[in-house]
Amino acid sequence: MAIVITGKNLKIEDVYNVALRNEKIELHPDAMEKIKACRDFLEQKLVEKEIMYGTNTGIGEFSEIVLNDEQVQQFQKYLIYNHSAGIGEPAPIEHVRAAMLSRINVLSQGCSACRPEIVQTYVDMLNKGLTPVMCVKGSVGACGDLSPMSQIALTLMGEGEIFYQGKRMPAAKAMKKAGIPVPGLKARDGLAAINGSNVITGMGSIQIYEVERWIKQAEIAAAMTLEALKANMKPYDPRLHRLRGFQGAVTSAENIKKVIEGSDLLGKVKVKVQDAYSMRSTPQVIGAARDHLKYTREQFEIELNGVGDNPIFIPWEKVVLTGANFQGSPISLPLDMVGAAVTMVSVLSERRLNRLLNPALSVGLPEFLTKGAGMFSGMMLSQYTADMMIVEQRILSMPSCIQSIPAAADQEDFVSMGMNAALKTQQIIDNAYGVLGIEFMAASQALDFRDYKFGKGTQVARETIRKHVAHLDEDRPLYSDHNIMKTLIKDREILHAVEEAIGTLKTY
Repeated sequence: MAIVITGKNLKIEDVYNVALRNEKIELHPDAMEKIKACRDFLEQKLVEKEIMYGTNTGIGEFSEIVLNDEQVQQFQKYLIYNHSAGIGEPAPIEHVRAAMLSRINVLSQGCSACRPEIVQTYVDMLNKGLTPVMCVKGSVGACGDLSPMSQIALTLMGEGEIFYQGKRMPAAKAMKKAGIPVPGLKARDGLAAINGSNVITGMGSIQIYEVERWIKQAEIAAAMTLEALKANMKPYDPRLHRLRGFQGAVTSAENIKKVIEGSDLLGKVKVKVQDAYSMRSTPQVIGAARDHLKYTREQFEIELNGVGDNPIFIPWEKVVLTGANFQGSPISLPLDMVGAAVTMVSVLSERRLNRLLNPALSVGLPEFLTKGAGMFSGMMLSQYTADMMIVEQRILSMPSCIQSIPAAADQEDFVSMGMNAALKTQQIIDNAYGVLGIEFMAASQALDFRDYKFGKGTQVARETIRKHVAHLDEDRPLYSDHNIMKTLIKDREILHAVEEAIGTLKTY
C-alpha cells in the first residue's frame, strides 16, 4: 500500500522505507488541490506585477534586480544551471530519494507556488525508480541545499543524468524510457524545487533510523560484555534510574536487563561490590545518547512536515512572505550532536573491550582472550583497529554548525553547514558499526571461556555470531572477521535474532 503524502504526517520510517525499500507514494487529493490553489495565487500576483523574490527578481545579492516578463520565463532555467555547482562522486541513491521525498512533502503543503506537474513528476520518478545523479558535496545548508537540489531539478528540464534500471544515463533518455513527461520550468518552479534543506533532512532521517537500531545493538553488546566480566547488575535496576528521572537511562537499563534475563549472573555468580564506570554507567551514557536522539527525531519530523522555502505563499490570506525558512540550523545542530553521541557510545564500547582484553581487569579471562598468550596474540590488534576508528570519530565530532563561512557578497553571511553534519555523521555511524562489531566479537570469545548460564538474549546473540565468526583458537588474519562483524551490525542480524527470541527492545 502506497504512503499517502499530505504534507503533514511524514515520519522518519516513511523516509527510510521510500529511500531504501522503494515503497510507493501517492499525493493526497487535498494536497494536489492546495498546490493548484497556490499556483493560481502566484499567477494572479504575476499579472498584478507584485515584486516577489526569486520569481520576478534575481536571487541573493541580485534580489533587488527586477526581471521583465520575458526574463521571468527564462530565469528559472538559468537559476538551476548556475546552482548545479557541486563536486565529487554521485551521492548514494537512497540519499537522493530521501531528499526528493522530503521536498515533495514540502511542496504538498501548497505554500511553494510551483506547478502541480513539478510535484507529480518527482512522485513518478520515485515510484518508477529514477534517481537523479547528485554530487555529494556543494551545499552550505542555507538557502536550502541549493547545489545538490539543483542537480535533481535539472531532470525537470530533461537535463542532467539519472540512474535507472541499474544504469547511469542522460535524464531525457531515462524519462522517455520510463514514460514520464518532462514538465519544463516556468515562473517560480525552479526555486520551489530547490529552496529547502531537503538533502540534510533526507540523509539525517535515514541516519536517525539507523542509529536508533544501532543503540539497541550497543546494549546487547554491553550485556554480553557484562556477563563475560561478571558484572554487578544492581546498577541496571530500572528503579535506580527512575529516581534520577532521565527516560533514556531507564530504557537502556530495562533493555540490558531483558537481554541478561535468566543468567546466573543474577544471583549465582560472585561479583564485585562496585564495577568501573565503563560497566556500571552504561545506562546513563547510552541513555543520554538515546534522549538526544529522541529530540533529534522530533526536530527532523518538524522539518519534514514544515514549509522550508523562500518566499512563502499563503494563498488563503493573500500574502507572500519573505524570510529564511530554508536555514538548516534547527536540524544541523541536533544532527551534529547525534554524531557526537554515537562517538561517545563507541568510546564506551572500546573501554569495555579493553577490560575484556586486559588480564588485570578481565576477572580471570586469558590475556587478550587467547589460551596461547606469547605464542598467540589473540585479539590484541582488534583493539588497535577499534581505537583508530574512534579517533576518526572524535575528529569528525567537531560541530559543523559553528563553521559558517559567508558567501554571496555577504548577503548569505551565516549558513548552517548542515550538509557537512550529514556527511560526517554518516562516516561516524559507519565506524560505529565496526567498533561495536569488535566488542561483539570479543564478548563472544570471552563467553566461550565462562562456564555459567548466560541470559537468553546473550546466548542468542553469541550463537548468531558463531554462525559467521568461529572461536579464535589459534591466531589467524582477523580483517575478514572484523568486516563480517561490521556487516552483521549494519544489517542488524544480531538485533533481529535477539528480538525474535526475547521480544522487542525499547527505542525510547
